[in-house]
Amino acid sequence: MNSSSPYLVSDTRPYIALAPMEGLMDHHLREILTSVGGIDHCVTEFIRVSQTLYPPKVFHRFCPELLNGGKTQAGTPVHVQLLGSHPQLMADNAARVASMGAPAIDLNFGCPAKTVNRSQGGAVLLQYPDVLFNVASAVRAAVPAHIPVTAKMRLGYLDKSLALENASALEASGIQWLTVHARTKTEGYKPPAYWDWIARIREQVKIPVLANGEIWTPDHADQCRRESGSDLLMIGRGLVAIPDLALQIKARERGEALTPMSWLQHLQLLKPLADRLPDLDNKNLTDRLKQWLHYLSLRSAEVGVIFQEVRKLREREAFFDGLQQAADDLLAGRIGVAIEDK
Repeated sequence: MNSSSPYLVSDTRPYIALAPMEGLMDHHLREILTSVGGIDHCVTEFIRVSQTLYPPKVFHRFCPELLNGGKTQAGTPVHVQLLGSHPQLMADNAARVASMGAPAIDLNFGCPAKTVNRSQGGAVLLQYPDVLFNVASAVRAAVPAHIPVTAKMRLGYLDKSLALENASALEASGIQWLTVHARTKTEGYKPPAYWDWIARIREQVKIPVLANGEIWTPDHADQCRRESGSDLLMIGRGLVAIPDLALQIKARERGEALTPMSWLQHLQLLKPLADRLPDLDNKNLTDRLKQWLHYLSLRSAEVGVIFQEVRKLREREAFFDGLQQAADDLLAGRIGVAIEDK
């Protein structure tokens, strides 16, 4: 990493960014997770740019934090992510959202979704380093110099043969930093993440590189930092599954004792999310809550048991009653759980 970079400044290392997750990481969840703490910046879900210059209301829908100085209520900056392959359209939209107060503009060259790739967006562009350069160059030229333009890429589309060339093309475009999800599109989200490739990319470029992929625990963060050589991390699913993961990682680095949040404290975050979604009908609301509950269950056997107890409930009141009853039964020993080493 270029130590003279004025960006990615934090009082504590490692620096931790909250990754975008389509269909999940909206402003409601950003507010809750940044209120827990330890997150240095967030990135919005991607805004697909294909045919038009969007009006301000579209950017406000994806990033209502623009009305709060580009930050969550906890004071965490929220960077706006754009996805597309048309240089001028991307540049025009980037310039508009920059004028609205976006702290940074991020370009998505990593989304593996088939629908996105079929329309020439996301990871499919990793087959064409010249397209990456043209898009990023146009956006960088259109956005005021004091606002960072950044990019996120995977290691490749079908394979990793263009990983270094793609990283160099993006650096040459003038972006301020690069986030690398350490898998190809074809590798999807299956373990492992190839963090050693991030180290190879860091040797190739002089801009800061954030390491992303398969960071679920403080041990994973330590291993990622060793293998990638970067103390700049971007975490998505790990922070959804363990909301205080960033705090745990930073406390370990400082040598401080930190009592992790309990599974019960994690469950208690569901109520604030529900309170932020009063306009959803019962089924859509409980579907959204169960989506997060599923992620919480990935790192907690206790939550896994509770999830099975409430997964068929579709009414808000019944869901929270069932959640409370299952938690009470678990704490009282009326239902058991097989604890696994996760």
